[in-house]
Amino acid sequence: MKELEINNIITIGASAGGIAAVSKLLTTLPKDIDAAIFIVIHLSKETVTDTVLSILNKRSELPVEIPNNETVIKKGMVYLAPPDAHMMLVQGKILISKGAKENHWRPAIDVLFRTAAAAYDSCVTGIILTGLLDDGTSGMIAIKDAGGTCIVQEPSEAEFADMPRSVIKNIDVDYRVSVDDMGYILADRYSRESCKPSDVPERIKKESEITIRMASGFEQTSELGDPTPFTCPDCGGMLTKIEEHGVARFRCFTGHVFSENVLQTSYIEKTEETLWIAIRMMEERRNFLLSYDSRYNEPVALTNDRQNRASDLKIHIDRLKDLLTDVSKPLDQN
Repeated sequence: MKELEINNIITIGASAGGIAAVSKLLTTLPKDIDAAIFIVIHLSKETVTDTVLSILNKRSELPVEIPNNETVIKKGMVYLAPPDAHMMLVQGKILISKGAKENHWRPAIDVLFRTAAAAYDSCVTGIILTGLLDDGTSGMIAIKDAGGTCIVQEPSEAEFADMPRSVIKNIDVDYRVSVDDMGYILADRYSRESCKPSDVPERIKKESEITIRMASGFEQTSELGDPTPFTCPDCGGMLTKIEEHGVARFRCFTGHVFSENVLQTSYIEKTEETLWIAIRMMEERRNFLLSYDSRYNEPVALTNDRQNRASDLKIHIDRLKDLLTDVSKPLDQN
């Protein structure tokens, strides 16, 4: 297997329904394709990655492996992101790290796509397959802005159409096709002359560097966008709003990143969590008041006061439970 002599990079992102879609795509790729392929599938922690690797290798003409940190990129190889770690690209090498999660995912599609765009500019082809929400959109914006190519699975074919639809809504995609047709497009693209380098926007380079270093201060993060009064739902750090082509996301200086949709959902979840804690503590106080040991021979007035306070707590508890129901509603149901 030769090391990558030309800079042809294919990045593939998938989430819900992704194993079947990626397996199908790999069957369409020619064995002599002049590129290296990188895959991020959002999988739960309970998923056995070795099993996924075995499934992909059975379907693929190309060898599939899970890379280690600083694995040298080789042409004709397929690299599957390891569990609970980001897969990032620099020239000639793969970096693996436990950096902050993006949209609550690690590995994250956007991290792979963004670092690939910074390292390989117009030589990157990004592919978004089935998945929920809007993961992959900001990474695909980076690929397009760096001169790369955007391919999206036809939403009507995808098992979960959210991710392809989000990309189509926000980006001028190059190809919107079925998975079966992607192999023909890639074979044609990489059988002709190699890509010509293009300039990568500074913002993409800066954000890629921040991600790879896994360390930044508020000053570096704020260079990417506008500081906000909002805080990170994961760690409490200040969030910077980054807006590209009308698509907003929020980056914490510790490294967490959220799309608008995911940030809204995270705030709802944190609010629910806080309210449930309040309910539990009020229930404990009420139970204490009602179960106070009569051996202390309290005056009747004091006993009645305890019962009245316990009744008041029950009213507040019921109100909080009603509030929980309202807080949990999506915005379009309010």
